[in-house]
Amino acid sequence: MRTSKIIATAAAAATGLLLIAPTVASAHPKPAPTPVVKSNQLAAPFNLALNHGNVYVADGGLNLVGKLKRDGSIKTIAADQPGASGVATSKDGRYLAFTSTVTNEDTFENTASGLNIWGPKGKRVHVDTLAYETAKNPDKINHYGINNPSQCVIDAFTAAGFPYDYTGQIDSHAYSVTSFGSKWIVADAGANTLWKIDNKGNIRTLAVLPPQPTKITADMAKALGFPDCVAGVTYNFEPVPTDVEVGKDGYLYVTTLPGGPETPVLGARGKLWKVNPYSGNAWVIASGFLGATNLAIGKHGEFYVSEFFGGDIAVVKHGKKSTYLTLPGVVAVETSKSGELWAATLGNEDPPAPGTIVKIVHGKAYKQATVKP
Repeated sequence: MRTSKIIATAAAAATGLLLIAPTVASAHPKPAPTPVVKSNQLAAPFNLALNHGNVYVADGGLNLVGKLKRDGSIKTIAADQPGASGVATSKDGRYLAFTSTVTNEDTFENTASGLNIWGPKGKRVHVDTLAYETAKNPDKINHYGINNPSQCVIDAFTAAGFPYDYTGQIDSHAYSVTSFGSKWIVADAGANTLWKIDNKGNIRTLAVLPPQPTKITADMAKALGFPDCVAGVTYNFEPVPTDVEVGKDGYLYVTTLPGGPETPVLGARGKLWKVNPYSGNAWVIASGFLGATNLAIGKHGEFYVSEFFGGDIAVVKHGKKSTYLTLPGVVAVETSKSGELWAATLGNEDPPAPGTIVKIVHGKAYKQATVKP
């Protein structure tokens, strides 16, 4: 099962999701965090990057990478970039990296995916992650689905068009990117891996995330339309990494969707991982996210996670997760060196609503931010 389609269809999933003006939780012991809209001229702003006072955005709906201007408009830096989703800059701001993916909307097959590195003096490098994935297929070591399924279970999953027993497939969806020293780390949501790439385009596998087991209860089976024999079965879903950031401790931090139906039916199964950038060893430091599409690391070491299907930004402190801000349609979150928190929300077709970039501020009193069409 090509789980990258979960992200590839995020814009479609937003159809029917009521994206109202950003709001915050009413009860807050401290000055309430308030989203102030800085731009409403986006469609699918999957990632933000902040550097030297500039706000960069990768918009997979408008197929561009751009920079936020003071008047709220977006200055296009790279046009005609299909499925643009990840964006990052080098520490000195001399390099810009962004991901792009071509997807067949009928089959959800990714026919092209990679990282684009733009440097000084017009230097441009394209790294074909799909070609590398085709040659190496790192997650072929992972077994997904069900171990030793009964014939009843096989029949049920076959009838539902859902794979019941397979290993990692050829599928690259270079989704997010961050700078790591003089290199780049890419979270590939299709390959279930982290790639390490240098400015010359050399690529290697840094980490393969493990399968995500879920025990299907009787209530889950019923909600999914499965027969009773499916209850009690453990299904190993794909991990689907969605974002990667570098902590002050030098470790990588990664969010994952859990694969499979991304609905409350199977519970909030998204996770936050800590990854050794040299060995690739990974371990979970927080879980229980509903649609963990992005993360940011705060000034004091706290983690902010965008829960797209939960409609909020979660905060993780000392391993404990709580809701920081209610923000329907939130798909991206980022912090600046000074600790400013920014976020982006997905546009909506019905009812029509634009994609936005918002800055999270704290004030003595909450004042609702509005989005004008």
